[in-house]
Amino acid sequence: MITPKYKRNINRIFPFGLIWLVFSLIYTILERGLLGDLNFYPSSGLKYIFGRNIIIIPLLATLFGTIIGILEILYFNKWFIQISFTKKIIYKSFVYLLIISFLLIIIFLTATSEATNAISSKEFWIVMFSYFTDYSFLGILTYIASIILMTQFYTEVSESMGTGLLSNFFLGKYNKPVEEERIFMFLDMKSSTRIAEKLGHVVYFQMLQQYFSDLSGPVIDYSGEIYQYAGDEMIISWRLEKGLRSNTCIRCFFAMKESLMDKSFSYKEKYGLVPQFKAGLHCGKVTTGEIGVLKKEIIFTGDVLNTTARIEGLCNQYDVDILVSDSLAQKLDLSPYYEVESVGKNTLRGKDGQFELFTVN
Repeated sequence: MITPKYKRNINRIFPFGLIWLVFSLIYTILERGLLGDLNFYPSSGLKYIFGRNIIIIPLLATLFGTIIGILEILYFNKWFIQISFTKKIIYKSFVYLLIISFLLIIIFLTATSEATNAISSKEFWIVMFSYFTDYSFLGILTYIASIILMTQFYTEVSESMGTGLLSNFFLGKYNKPVEEERIFMFLDMKSSTRIAEKLGHVVYFQMLQQYFSDLSGPVIDYSGEIYQYAGDEMIISWRLEKGLRSNTCIRCFFAMKESLMDKSFSYKEKYGLVPQFKAGLHCGKVTTGEIGVLKKEIIFTGDVLNTTARIEGLCNQYDVDILVSDSLAQKLDLSPYYEVESVGKNTLRGKDGQFELFTVN
């Protein structure tokens, strides 16, 4: 079974191979148009066979793109995480260009050695020098550099907006408002004002960065979508069926608790404390759609968001870390795995009727 994290990585790597495939097809067609009826490359004298190139070049480009995607998502993205947006794109693009250039040289050496029979021959080095100093090679290198820059820009924008959000914009999924059933978790740091006063605003902000980073892993592992950050608050959402499956939304909450506990030594060493949080969960219908002119966003509107925020606000009153609405608790299958306790019925501010709320251990 493919885990949500593995599936997310595949979805993030796939566009790299696709972008390289599309641009390699464009290049192959442009090359055909420029060379016309020639059956050799003027710069190197090597044979030119369009029927072969239209297959081999896209295959190699897709392979290169996928390799770059794997390196980017699994390694480089983590190594360069502290660098600014522009520097990150330039540095990584330079590294990728070196890798691609090296591979191109290897491919050229292989093809040319067959044509000249011996790398040690004078003819080979003449052909090699003329090719790598010719405008055709420099043109290819410039073309590749532009694709690398484009994929890097895509990566950074995707990471900033969120992979799912960017794909939804591209596909126009919420161009027209859509009604959905969703689960929401409003998660808020405990005693955040006191912590900010103790640490100072700059150090507190640094702690927030680490805090949200450590909480993001479990959100990915349990298929959640981070809807918004608001100060020290995080709003997480699931489609109803996905959040209910195997109690995913509840398991996510406890995985987030465990994540902070595992990093407790690091927090105590850096900040002298370990941040804790409380959360409220509720489900219901929302209208989802694109909004904005100067800045577009995909937003949720509906009573369920206000209700979830108020449920989370009652955690302090009942001295618990998690509160779940009765409507969500009835849909979940909690009893065999969790201890569920009712804290009683409550009339939420601004709401008609009473909600029974439950805490989970």
